[in-house]
Amino acid sequence: VILLCFRRYILMALTSSLCWNMFGLSAAMDSKPNILLFLADDLGIGDIGCYGNNTIRTPNIDRLAREGVKLTQHIAAASLCTPSRAAFLTGRYPIRSGMASSNRYRALQWNAGSGGLPANETTFARLLQQQGYTTGLIGKWHQGVNCESFNDHCHHPLNHGFDYFYGMPFTLLNNCQENKPPELDVALQAKLWLYSEIIILAVLTLTAGKLIGLISIRWKIIACFTFVGGLFFISWYSSYGFVRYWNCILMRNHDVAEQPMRLERTASLMLKEAVSFIERNRHGPFLLFVSFLHVHTPLFTTAKFLGKSHHGLYGDNVEEMDWMVGKILDSLEKQGLKNHTFTYFASDHGGHLEAQDGSAQLGGWNGIYKGGKGMGGWEGGIRVPGVFRWPGVLPAGTVIDEPTSLMDIYPTLVHLAGGTLPQDRVIDGRNLVPLLQGRAQKSEHKFLFHYCGSYLHAVRWHQKDSGAIWKAHYVTPVFHPPGAGACYGKGICPCFGEGVTHHDPPLLFDLSRDPSEAKPLSPDTEPLFDTVIRKMGRAIEEHRRTLTPVPEQLSMYNVMWKPWLQPCCGTFPFCWCDKEGDTTQSL
Repeated sequence: VILLCFRRYILMALTSSLCWNMFGLSAAMDSKPNILLFLADDLGIGDIGCYGNNTIRTPNIDRLAREGVKLTQHIAAASLCTPSRAAFLTGRYPIRSGMASSNRYRALQWNAGSGGLPANETTFARLLQQQGYTTGLIGKWHQGVNCESFNDHCHHPLNHGFDYFYGMPFTLLNNCQENKPPELDVALQAKLWLYSEIIILAVLTLTAGKLIGLISIRWKIIACFTFVGGLFFISWYSSYGFVRYWNCILMRNHDVAEQPMRLERTASLMLKEAVSFIERNRHGPFLLFVSFLHVHTPLFTTAKFLGKSHHGLYGDNVEEMDWMVGKILDSLEKQGLKNHTFTYFASDHGGHLEAQDGSAQLGGWNGIYKGGKGMGGWEGGIRVPGVFRWPGVLPAGTVIDEPTSLMDIYPTLVHLAGGTLPQDRVIDGRNLVPLLQGRAQKSEHKFLFHYCGSYLHAVRWHQKDSGAIWKAHYVTPVFHPPGAGACYGKGICPCFGEGVTHHDPPLLFDLSRDPSEAKPLSPDTEPLFDTVIRKMGRAIEEHRRTLTPVPEQLSMYNVMWKPWLQPCCGTFPFCWCDKEGDTTQSL
């Protein structure tokens, strides 16, 4: 009798516990969580501790992984910032929105360009805004500002569902820091300087020849030639000569707050704004997208972190970013919001291998994966960290090896907010909640398509019945020097032309056995070679049938500098201000 009663007691306790857990989980899921997104810039998957790095200290990002879910095959939709972030915001391949380039300019080049995320694209911020969320973006945007006038703000974050924006509408560049070599269009600038010098030399030669009587030419012709040469110089130097003023600015909503920005206090300003947003909206629900300027060159790092890592300036910058993550997470806890906040950390693409200063490496490490930033197909350019935390809802300490995409964040957030996905367009992302909770064991992705600009370079097939993850490369960049693993001396690898190699048949790898893509398979070494290639070929045909022509936002015209579109805190061209003053305090 005692044994029977004990068994009944245990059964009731287990049933009660199970019901309580299910009820608690259901209650948590029924309420709308706050959403905190961290997106690093140019961070390699091998740069943080929870992904195997033991030389750079990232305790706060590692804590997120311990308390939540870590993805080991999290894939960016592009290997460069503008298209990757467009896909992240919309849940769609960049080619669908026109944010994929067919020319050598694969990212926006100016705040005063006319290209950007089209107004008819619906971001997750817009959908969450419609569900009652207060939405904020702190940090990098790089999706354009204006279309036709300096204040139409057609591409601005506030026109894409964000209630509040504080940050950089562009991206960091070496040009943003004094005494650094220019980074924007270096090769083109060199040519323009050469042409200008030739014109000056020609004018001086004609003038001298006229004065000493060696050349019979009218002064009017020399004057016209001088005038045209002057116009040529002004036409290009008015943009490239003032990149720091035109591109390196901070905005608060529609207003320019700093022009040019002062990098020594930017990190403190960003942190202060993120913490303030959480405090103002603690009663929720809120969406806070912290889009770090770290760890893009020029790697400006505050004195507190300089020389503190074991990996030079790059490591110092990563550790400063991790510290900022920790401070923002502390703010969540201080407000009692930790258990009611869905938190996510990732990078927009892989580390920049070609970023160097002499022998010093200024770009990230992509672990065992080949390639890096700018390479459309190789894993090192597109496989990024992916960490989620939601205490009590997502199981702590979980590692998931299934293929996922940054585009998946879009439907995942819409699901958590209780919204519905747009029905008038293709959404390429998939809701990750069942996978993150362990209710699903397999990713919903069957094929993932890897673009370099508007050119399809590779395809991934997740063969779920066998566990194989096939990847076929149709185009790969030509490394320089040969075998170097990157395009050193070029800044970034090209997508087309003489700088790439076309493969027929394609290079085939099984990432489940060869994640480093070191040994391409062949019909002799892989019996399924022809079957897999045919399957991928059919998938490409089906994918291309879903694409519709759209205006190319990164066309040569759209990316060029247009003075009438320049955000300016004064009267153009006298654009300089410092509205932040000395309001920042170290946090």
